[in-house]
This record gives sequence, C-alpha cells and structure tokens, in this order.
Amino acid sequence: MPDTNQPQLQPLQQRAAWLRKLYFTRAAFSFVWVALAFTVAKGSPVVASVLLVVYPAWDALANLWDARMTGGAKANPTQMLNVWMSALVTVAVAVSLGLKLQLILAIFGAWAIVAGLLQLATAIRRRKSEKGQWVMMLSGAQSALAGGFFVAQQGSAAPVVQTFAGYAAVGAVYFLISGLVILFRSAKDGAGGFASERG
Repeated sequence: MPDTNQPQLQPLQQRAAWLRKLYFTRAAFSFVWVALAFTVAKGSPVVASVLLVVYPAWDALANLWDARMTGGAKANPTQMLNVWMSALVTVAVAVSLGLKLQLILAIFGAWAIVAGLLQLATAIRRRKSEKGQWVMMLSGAQSALAGGFFVAQQGSAAPVVQTFAGYAAVGAVYFLISGLVILFRSAKDGAGGFASERG
C-alpha cells in the first residue's frame, strides 16, 4: 500500500522533476561525448566516425523521450520534428562517412540551425509553465548561430569531430544550468510551501 504520510507530487512538480532529470542526463552524455572527442577520437578515425553518428542518434532519442514524457507527440510538435530531423541526420552522416563525402560540417551545420530554432520554439512554448526555459532559449539561439559557422567552415581543413565538440560542450553547459535552475527553484518552492504549512 502507498505511504499516505508521504507528500504526493503535483503534476507541475512531476514535470519539473522529469525535465531536471532529462537536462542532467543530456548534459552528462554531452560531457562524455566531448571528452571522447578530444581524447580517444584524435587517434582513432573509427571512434571519431562512431561519435559523429551517435550524437544525432542520441538527440533523436532524447527528444522522443521528452515528447513521450510531457504529453505525447500531439502536444510536442517541435520535439517530434526534432526527432525526425535528427534521425535523418544520423542516416545522412552515416552515408556520408561510408561514401567518404566531405559534407559532415554542412550536414551538422544545417541540423544545428534547424534544431536550434526548434529548441527555441519549444522553450518559448514552455516558458510560462516550466522553470529554466530562458537558458534553453539562449541554447537554441546559440545553436542556430553555431550552425551557420559550421556551414561556413565546410571545405576547410578544420577537424570535424573537435570542431563539433566545442558546440556539444556549450550545449552540455546549457543543459546543466537548466537542470540546476529547476533544482534550486524547486527547492525554494518546496521550502516556501513547508514554511507556509508551519505558519
């Protein structure tokens, strides 16, 4: 039987707890990806190729996870667009690598632009009901700008994995900050509620 002495989480609290978990998970993944990109991938073309395929694949899964846990596909059109786009980018990167086409930065650049705008749209839609969305707005705008930089770098001698790793690292910081904002705001709201109950 459930413990009736334990306070039950309200829907908004549940969403906040879920988003906090999502943001921390995405930050952790990106930090690990960046670490591998700047270490192992430098001496292993195979690892570098795997990392380039894994990143958009993970983004697709993370957006699908997000959509399913926050109301489903119909309630989250921007996340679902991101799912399909990231899945297509995963395939495009794999094909490009297999055919040895020098298009990776252009593919990632176009993806970063569209994904950033979709993330910005998602954060704007959530800003009134969810905490920490101002950070996601900044992240989406930064992603779109970075995408333009990647497209401009296409055809240069820039190392693809390490160039993209800088973008991933900044994204990881944004996710970490968003998670911390939700954590601190939730703790503050909880403390306020406890104080009002005692009063």
